Amino acid sequence: MSIFIQAEEMKAVFLEKLKAHGVTDMEIADECAAIMVENSVNGVYSHGVNRFPRMISYIDKGYIKPDMRPTLVQSFGAFEKWDGNLGMGNTNARICMDRAIALAKQFGIGCVALKNTNHWMRGGQYGLQAADAGCVGICWSNTMPNMPAWGGVDCRIGNNPFILCVPKEGGHLMMDGAMSQFSYGKLETTRLAGKKLPVIGGYDTNGELTDDPGEIEKSRRLIPMGYWKGSGMSILLDMIVTILSDGNSVCEVGKLGSDEYALSQIFIAINAEKTTDRREALLENIIEDVKNSIPVSEKSRPRVPNERSNHVREENLVDGVPVDESVWQTILAL
Repeated sequence: MSIFIQAEEMKAVFLEKLKAHGVTDMEIADECAAIMVENSVNGVYSHGVNRFPRMISYIDKGYIKPDMRPTLVQSFGAFEKWDGNLGMGNTNARICMDRAIALAKQFGIGCVALKNTNHWMRGGQYGLQAADAGCVGICWSNTMPNMPAWGGVDCRIGNNPFILCVPKEGGHLMMDGAMSQFSYGKLETTRLAGKKLPVIGGYDTNGELTDDPGEIEKSRRLIPMGYWKGSGMSILLDMIVTILSDGNSVCEVGKLGSDEYALSQIFIAINAEKTTDRREALLENIIEDVKNSIPVSEKSRPRVPNERSNHVREENLVDGVPVDESVWQTILAL
C-alpha cells in the first residue's frame, strides 16, 4: 500500500537519518538529501526514496565515506580525471558534472572521468544539470556485474546506465536508460506495486522468459536492451570509462564482494549556447514531426523523451510523493 509524503517532510527525515549515521558535513548531507528528494518528486522512486535505506546501509558498512569529496588527479585541456575517494555518489557526480560544465564554457566541450565513487542514484539528474547550464549532457556509470553478456548465463557485464540530455526552453529532452531492458530499480518498483512488466524483461529461475519482476530479481538474468546491441554497448561503455578514469571495471567491482561500490563514471558537457541561434526552432521541428506519427491505437500517442516527467512532478509536489508504506517504515526505523 502506498502513502503520500510531502517533499519537505521527506527531506527533513533524510537529513535526520544522514546525521544519525555519521554524516557531519552538513553541505554534503543537505545536497545528498535534496537530490534524493528531487529524484522521488520526479517519479524515479527506485533511485530516490526506495534506494535510501540501501545508501544508509553502505555508509554503515564503510563503503561510502560520507564526508569525503572528490579530488583532482590529472588535467589536460578539456579533460580532467578525478578520484571520488568513496564519497557520496550523488554529490560526487554533481561536483564532477559542474566541472565538465565549467570546462565546456571554456573550451566548448568538457569531459570529467571519475573513479572510486559510489552509486549516483538517478543518472538523469546530471544530464539535466548540464542542460540547466545550456549544455548538452552525456554521462554514464559502470556497475557491479549484474547482467549476462549476450549468449551467456552468468552475470559478467553491468547494465551500465547511459544518459543523453538536450537543453530546451520549457522542458529539457532527456533519455536515461540502463543497458538492460529494465533496471533493477524498475524491477523493484514494479514488484512493490504488485504489477507485471509491460514487456518481457528477463528469465525466471527455470530459464523461461518472463514479465514477472520478482522472478527476474531472483535469477539475475536480465535481457540486454536490444539483445546483442545492449550487451555490446554495455561492454564498450565499461571499457571507455575504465581506461579514461583509470578506475575499476565491472569485473573488478565484482571482485569486491556482493555489494556495489568503488565505481567509475564519465561526465561530458557540450556548450550548446554557442552552436546555433536556431536551437529552439530546430528542436521544435523534430518534436512536431515525431508527434505527428500515426499512433498505434486510439489510446496511444507518440512521446518525446522526458515528456511525462514534468506531469508526474507537478502531481507529486501537490499530492505528495507516493511511497510504499513498508519502505517508509524502514526509513523511519533507520
